[in-house]
Amino acid sequence: MSVSLSPANRNGTSEREGFHKFFECWLTEQNQFLQELIAASEQQNQSTDNNASAAESTDQVENVAGLCSLIDRVIHHYEHYYRTKLHWARRGVLSMFSPSWTSSLEDALFWIGGWRPTMAFHLLYSKSGLQLEERLAELIRGLSTRDLADLSQLQLTQVDALQRRTIVEEKEITEKMAKHQATAADTSMVELSHVVTELIREREAGGDGSHGGGDEEERVESTLAQKEGGLEELLERADDLRLRTLKAVIDIFTPNQAVHFLISAAELHQRIHDWGKKRDAMQRHGNGGS
Repeated sequence: MSVSLSPANRNGTSEREGFHKFFECWLTEQNQFLQELIAASEQQNQSTDNNASAAESTDQVENVAGLCSLIDRVIHHYEHYYRTKLHWARRGVLSMFSPSWTSSLEDALFWIGGWRPTMAFHLLYSKSGLQLEERLAELIRGLSTRDLADLSQLQLTQVDALQRRTIVEEKEITEKMAKHQATAADTSMVELSHVVTELIREREAGGDGSHGGGDEEERVESTLAQKEGGLEELLERADDLRLRTLKAVIDIFTPNQAVHFLISAAELHQRIHDWGKKRDAMQRHGNGGS
């Protein structure tokens, strides 16, 4: 008797390869968007300086419209990522929890297949604090910096309310994940693992190990499929919260502020990915790997 599962089905080999290629392309596109965002921010700063003492000009209106268009394209890029991820997750969800396209560092920092939704707020407060220190003199003089250091009281209130709601949803998903992980030792799994172990021992002792072998094979497949189904549902909920949080945060900002936030988000994602991959390569080299 052999209770085994097809590597392609159980390990999601084709799914890993398919999404891995997509992710590498998406990451390159994200970097291209990052350069566009930086250029747009610099152009907007120059435009603001040139029109500092004048009424809002046609050029300023056009610049803001251009920023809004760029922001929309960046958000659509994130939406495309999560749509594609969902598609591949439905074909092999386990690959999303042990991805070959991310580094060990990223895996260690991940929460249910990606970044915690509440990371958006930590990013916002960190960048806002850094920009506040940098532009403090201008703010003291009553000048508007138009970046994340220049959040209004209304915006701060909206961010706080959004953060509270996000924390509640994130905690709920976390608790559901913990309960699902606990089912790895539920009655069905413990009983099934014992039965299969006895069949393997019978085979190794010289028996044919065929008694109930076909039925147990089906039971293993059915039981693990249920576990994967639960993981798929949780991943979908986690990704949905990630995307909704990003879009909700952006909606609170002015176009200029949104650009600054998206720049910081892309920079952080790109650099952590690069640093993690570099450390993995150094680790492999240190262990004598290729």
